[in-house]
Amino acid sequence: MKTSMRKSKLSPLTAVLSTAMLIGATLAQAQQASAPAGGHQGGVTPAEQKYQGAPSPLASEPMHQTSNPKAPPMTQAEFDRARQIYFERCAGCHGVLRKGATGKALTPDLTIAKGTDYLKVFIGYGSPAGMPNWLTSGDFDEATVDLMARYIQHDPPTPPEFSMEDMEKTRKEYIPVDKRPTKKMNNYNINNIFSVTLRDAGEIALIDGDTKEIINIVKTGYAVHISRLSASGRYLYVIGRDARLNLIDLWMEKPDNVAEIKIGLEARSVETSKFKGWEDKIAVAGTYWPPQFVLMDGDTLKPRKIVSTRGMTVDGEYHPEPRVAAIVASHQKPEFLVNAKETGKIWMVDYTDLENLKTTQIDSAKFLHDGGFDSTRRYFLTAANASDKIVVVDTKTSKLEAVIPVGKTPHPGRGANFKHPKFGPVWATSGLGDESIAIIGTDPAKNKANAWKVVQSLKGQGGGSLFIKTHPTSTNLWVDTTLNPDPKISQSVAVYDIRDLSKAPQIIDIAACAKIDDDGAKRVVQPEYNQKGDEVWFSVWSAKNKQSAIVVVDDKTRTCKTVLNDKRLVTPTGKFNVYNTQNDVY
Repeated sequence: MKTSMRKSKLSPLTAVLSTAMLIGATLAQAQQASAPAGGHQGGVTPAEQKYQGAPSPLASEPMHQTSNPKAPPMTQAEFDRARQIYFERCAGCHGVLRKGATGKALTPDLTIAKGTDYLKVFIGYGSPAGMPNWLTSGDFDEATVDLMARYIQHDPPTPPEFSMEDMEKTRKEYIPVDKRPTKKMNNYNINNIFSVTLRDAGEIALIDGDTKEIINIVKTGYAVHISRLSASGRYLYVIGRDARLNLIDLWMEKPDNVAEIKIGLEARSVETSKFKGWEDKIAVAGTYWPPQFVLMDGDTLKPRKIVSTRGMTVDGEYHPEPRVAAIVASHQKPEFLVNAKETGKIWMVDYTDLENLKTTQIDSAKFLHDGGFDSTRRYFLTAANASDKIVVVDTKTSKLEAVIPVGKTPHPGRGANFKHPKFGPVWATSGLGDESIAIIGTDPAKNKANAWKVVQSLKGQGGGSLFIKTHPTSTNLWVDTTLNPDPKISQSVAVYDIRDLSKAPQIIDIAACAKIDDDGAKRVVQPEYNQKGDEVWFSVWSAKNKQSAIVVVDDKTRTCKTVLNDKRLVTPTGKFNVYNTQNDVY
């Protein structure tokens, strides 16, 4: 087949694409052939792209920059703009240092050899391996594709490290321990308070679960990722993606911040010691950058020990930035379980002697993310999301129990525990990549034949699910589909009858219950039960300049019960009931 190229007014990128027509056509055909139902490219769903492409706080951080003489020229303004785009769109897959994570490595030793023209085609069309088609999807224009093709041939800028001294400089004790209450000073039912993330406002709302009234709006870090409770239930820890950790005292007349610290530049996780005799004494928080975790005094957040997660992957290759994902506190031993995402290693951290710290690393599967305990609180089940697996660790023996293949890109949150009418105690996860909901047997003692395997797979509304939830007193299993590209699906939830999982789920339009008139996204996210288990709370999440709400559903009747639409509820996402979070009830 002969191709000719006329001299015309074609733009530079169009000319490149014309000469690379065969490459592009091959890529497009391969993408189409590999795309599952729903039309997503290369087996990567729009939900997964959106999830991995969440902006990183590192976009605005000063970084060390080196010059590579072999790379194509860029002005400082171009480099700064490209760096911002990279951390907003690309770092989630390819890593801060571009060494590769869920996406391939994009270091100069690889990209310079490919050349700018090839990289333009790659960025513009994407690839069957999972690279989004940034140009043809309309996300990038031709100038941006050219900019990024040149940028990834330069040496990646390096964010600064974050030392014990750096942390201590940011630490504040608003109320010293000896000035805090010695008993509860309010009349709130603390067990039924909800900590609600107001993502884009950099705040949390403390809401009285009994009266549905806002107790306080507390200033925190940007995009709080999780809230965790101390073992006693007194202290609430919230950590933002900007690595700011806030400590809130729920005993105060009006619960508020009593201390805070910045533990790095980007973070996701925090947990506190729960083993008997160690309640409220130690806190641990992990960062995406630098790749490390820090152990602190539980009541002051004073840093005591920093541990780097840099090291070898389970495949035997060195990785320079294994991000710290989920952290849980063992109920069997005075230990934390720390997920090092890219290496696939789960750290068992003995917190009884911080000066002579003892750790055990368990090899599992790469790309560890979120997870929770089974109903006995002995086994930790966690998603290795890009590996499409659930990993099980026995926290009593500190050993790997199982690695279980599940659907595409599992994202359980903490998961959901219930007793299956046929298979006994089980734990369930939904996911980002497909509609499947995996139900896994969790009782090796009395139901050995069903243990650590998918005993049943349910069909959900579609991919894009972030959370699945039930409660020990409920017969319902709730599944959101927050990041599904279809608004009808992202604005509704599926609810299954645990007593008969052969029945199709009921689909409930939660966004309609909120009665929001504007054109916001109204994505429904994270079912969260109240303490009693007779209500389920959902966030109806729209943009910062649009109206959002929280919808409370009666769990028994599955009908909308209350709508919280206070204007202060800006971009509500995660909700954490004190009692359920404190006691690992899910």
